[in-house]
Amino acid sequence: MDYTERLRRLAMNDPTVAACVVDEVGTDPKELDPRTLALVRLGALVAVGGAVPSFGAQADAAVNSGATVEEIVAVLLGVVPIVGLPRVVAAAPRLAMALGYDTDDAAESRQLG
Repeated sequence: MDYTERLRRLAMNDPTVAACVVDEVGTDPKELDPRTLALVRLGALVAVGGAVPSFGAQADAAVNSGATVEEIVAVLLGVVPIVGLPRVVAAAPRLAMALGYDTDDAAESRQLG
């Protein structure tokens, strides 16, 4: 099925498209490389307020597919105009934890220093 047909069926809420997605859980769209897909999914997690484990899985996928930590953090900045600063601020500690950085420890260090 080409992209125009997929888009048409999604717009119509065609149940066969949903069935394809359910059947393909765990597979990745062939149109996106793994790095791009992981970065896009991180942006989606910011938008929906994803949980720490989800951020962890996608951050790992991004790093394993060649994304840098700088690029991963840039996703937060890139989605600010779309999802708003409050969503990004809420997601930042989750992403930080996923990357192994404890924002609470960092804040305490700044207050003590």
